[in-house]
Amino acid sequence: MKPGRANRSDVPGGWDVVIGLEVHAQLRTEAKLFSSAPNRFGGTPNTHTTEVDLGLPGVLPVVNERAVELAVRLAVALGCTVHPLSIFARKHYFYPDLPKGYQISQYEEPYSTGGCVPVRLDGELRDVPLTRIHMEEDTGKMIHDVAVVGADASHIDLNRSGVPLVEIVSEPEIGSPAEAGAYLRSLHSILRWIEVSDCDMEKGQFRCDGNVSVRRTGEAELGTKVELKNLNSFRFLEKALAYEIQRQIGLIEDGGSVVQETRGWDERTGRSVPQRSKEDADDYRYFPEPDLAPLRIPPDLVERARESLPELPHQRSRRYEQELGLSAQDAAVLTEDRALGDLFEATVKGVRQPKAVANFVIRSVREVAATKSRGLAELAIEPAHLVELLELVEAGRLTAASARDVFGVVAETGERPTEVMRARGLEAVSDTVELEQLVDGMLEDHPDQVAKYGAGERKLLNFFVGQVMKRTGGKADPSALRGILARKLGD
Repeated sequence: MKPGRANRSDVPGGWDVVIGLEVHAQLRTEAKLFSSAPNRFGGTPNTHTTEVDLGLPGVLPVVNERAVELAVRLAVALGCTVHPLSIFARKHYFYPDLPKGYQISQYEEPYSTGGCVPVRLDGELRDVPLTRIHMEEDTGKMIHDVAVVGADASHIDLNRSGVPLVEIVSEPEIGSPAEAGAYLRSLHSILRWIEVSDCDMEKGQFRCDGNVSVRRTGEAELGTKVELKNLNSFRFLEKALAYEIQRQIGLIEDGGSVVQETRGWDERTGRSVPQRSKEDADDYRYFPEPDLAPLRIPPDLVERARESLPELPHQRSRRYEQELGLSAQDAAVLTEDRALGDLFEATVKGVRQPKAVANFVIRSVREVAATKSRGLAELAIEPAHLVELLELVEAGRLTAASARDVFGVVAETGERPTEVMRARGLEAVSDTVELEQLVDGMLEDHPDQVAKYGAGERKLLNFFVGQVMKRTGGKADPSALRGILARKLGD
């Protein structure tokens, strides 16, 4: 993959944009980072907690070993250097959802540095370099919803306090909102693919802060950066960055200056809004966490993580293009979700027609899965079902339209496609004599269209096909039908 800067077609001419992203992803553990409280979304407020999460005096944190394993797995997947020794630190700031008055994080000595995230944009695959990945605990949550807590009030839920996070910090080498969106989608896919995080944005399991500055093309000095906080969707990220870029350029062109600050995104107004002046690292008064020994990561843990990694999305996508001849777009869709990619992978081994399998999986399987809350996991579909279904289509026993109907039933019930086809009378009409009779009757009923076809209106062929399909309930074999029509119409 290529390093370097990607296409910046969505950046105003004469300006360079510098973007760095900080992504917080909750780790997929049973317990929290430093306590035995459950790592579980929802529940009655302030019930998924222990004395450690509540910040009560005299309690001691204990590192969750599983969280470390998952963090190392991510670092290895992204090609980071995993350090054998790292230090947890206290990050001090006051906010009501931070009961201890500090957050346990990593600062000067994180557990991993370097690495990169593969990003595809405008058909080009390149690496966006990372500065670091470090571990930290999540904060609680402030609830401001008037319908929940009433006007002029906020409530605090500490169920999320102490949930294990990794913070993935990119180098400031992202040059446009589109590239930032592609980076975020790629990272989201990898985290889910290697089962490090569920990354459910609606549950706050995957959140992004964006640092953005602008400078005139040719200038060496970086502009003043602004942090956009808690962007919880790909679309919001791109819209917020695009707005902020225009806002900063407008300020400079009008003779003003950009102020270093933290801003939030207001989707209702389509604007970023100031929240507070931007802190520097010194403001957080970092110092080593005295209640935790240095984190030691043995080499065998790193090696186990490396050996257990599956083929990553960008690697599988490239293989689909090179070995199976799929388009870059189809390969990208099939590697957005690991379960979908695994289903395609297993099916194509049985059918050995990659394009036909890809088309059906992308159009039909994804469409049905999208109607389920848990997606593909809710479907009663096995690779053998898809193999059998596509073989019925290839043999002319099922039309493409009927195959989609059969799949809908199979996905719900787990029945074999052949059984569903027979039970519902969906087997294709391919008998030549029967089709010829249907064609003859249809042509007799549409003499005007037959005359126009004879005069050169060849588009009417699709009309004739559609009419016969109606008479057979969509079960006519399209190939046989077109052959008979061509013969009857003198082509």
